[in-house]
Amino acid sequence: MTVIVHVPGDTCAIALGAEAVAAAMVAEARRRGLPIRLVRNSSRGMFWLEPLVEVTTPRGRIGFGPVAAEDVPGLFDAEFLEKGGHPLCLGVVDDLPWLRRQQRLTFARAGITDPLSLDDYAAHGGLGGLRNALRLDSGAIVRAVAESGLRGRGGAAFPTGIKWRTVLDAPAQPKYVVCNADEGDSGTFADRMVMEGDPFLLLEGMIIAGLAVGAEEGYVYVRSEYPAAFATLDRAVAIAVKRGLLGASVLGSGRAFRIRVRKAAGSYVCGEETALLESLEGRRGVVRAKPPLPALHGLFGRPTVVNNVISLAAVPLILDRGSGFYQDLGMGRSRGTLPVQLAGNIRQGGLVEVAFGMPLGRMIDEFGDGTASGRPVRAVQVGGPLGAYLPPSLLDTPLDYESFAARGAVLGHGGVVVFDDRVDMARQARFAMEFCALESCGKCTPCRIGSTRGVELMDDIIRRCDTAGIGLLRDLCEVMQSGSLCAMGGMTPFPVLSALDHFPEDFPS
Repeated sequence: MTVIVHVPGDTCAIALGAEAVAAAMVAEARRRGLPIRLVRNSSRGMFWLEPLVEVTTPRGRIGFGPVAAEDVPGLFDAEFLEKGGHPLCLGVVDDLPWLRRQQRLTFARAGITDPLSLDDYAAHGGLGGLRNALRLDSGAIVRAVAESGLRGRGGAAFPTGIKWRTVLDAPAQPKYVVCNADEGDSGTFADRMVMEGDPFLLLEGMIIAGLAVGAEEGYVYVRSEYPAAFATLDRAVAIAVKRGLLGASVLGSGRAFRIRVRKAAGSYVCGEETALLESLEGRRGVVRAKPPLPALHGLFGRPTVVNNVISLAAVPLILDRGSGFYQDLGMGRSRGTLPVQLAGNIRQGGLVEVAFGMPLGRMIDEFGDGTASGRPVRAVQVGGPLGAYLPPSLLDTPLDYESFAARGAVLGHGGVVVFDDRVDMARQARFAMEFCALESCGKCTPCRIGSTRGVELMDDIIRRCDTAGIGLLRDLCEVMQSGSLCAMGGMTPFPVLSALDHFPEDFPS
């Protein structure tokens, strides 16, 4: 009997040697005359166990990891295809506590299905949301999304239903759906995991968005540093067109929707929606002044929905299981689930999906298993390179948009970067200013000049112990927060001020 063996084919697993493991697995099975079918799934998000090999058995999928190519002969010697007896054996993967403690909705299929099999996608619950949406008018779809409480997962956390309603009510035609897949925040990889591991989920979400607002064309703007995600998504679009999921008549409904995949410009600021639109139109990625809003005057000057990957990937479940199901998860105004990405000095880095509300410290302890160095946590940065640094005294903060805002922080895209007690917070604050100076689009003075002057100030403070410069630095941060055209300059002060407020001992006094 042919045994199904899964070896991940996504970026993380490949970086850790999955291609060599897959090749060794096929060669060793052939040498021994054992029939196997190799499936290249995606990562389940347990990066410390990659490459994670899974064998399909009557008991479930048995995991082995992390597996190196040189481990493969030993796995076969231990008859791992039938008995699972090997030191690398983890047992039934679905029963691992790290996975069982999660509430996987957006990532329910991650690591389970063949990413480029539309049949596999449908067999595991895919397309149910789209089929329901095709039976509704646009207004009903928008209401369902609004009632679910879904908010943008890209950082601003703007209510998705309100954005869609604005585009639906806009009289201009044509309209567009744009997926912001320019995932540039440090320590984030959720968008990449969807595109590489469950691309049809994103396509389904975009089609539903098109039905909701009356758009017949969508674009996915994929980070240039994600070649594998770009290639997988491009192949998924071709398969969807061939199978009638995309085109002139979506699933034979007579309603059209087409998707084009475009490579990003390699600029962090292109993650800002208006700079993204400028780049998508073929110009330099420079922030536009608002108003007008993209919902009214977006791509090619037309009404445009701009959402990130995780926002759109949440939509099919809402239409499939109902807005009430999604709304019942979470806390306060943060409904549903949040994919948290654990990175930095962490023992078990990876992706965790839970309902909003879990305390940050508990997330780090229970899922991250503490620091990789074994030393105490001194600071945690949440929300990318422009997120605030939180000290241990604030690790009881719930993973919730309003709770973070109340502490002068941002939840953003859910990236969590951990630092131990050896970190120099003054130099981390300088890094934030330098990052802004390098990545600023240069359109507005507070961001362009403020960040450059901020680096100079930080150098004076650190190297010359210029205590007078700290007051000037705070004044500069205030100007950048209130005067910058977009969040690039407006948020750069977050890490700087949080370092000054919570770690004053790292600055001259």
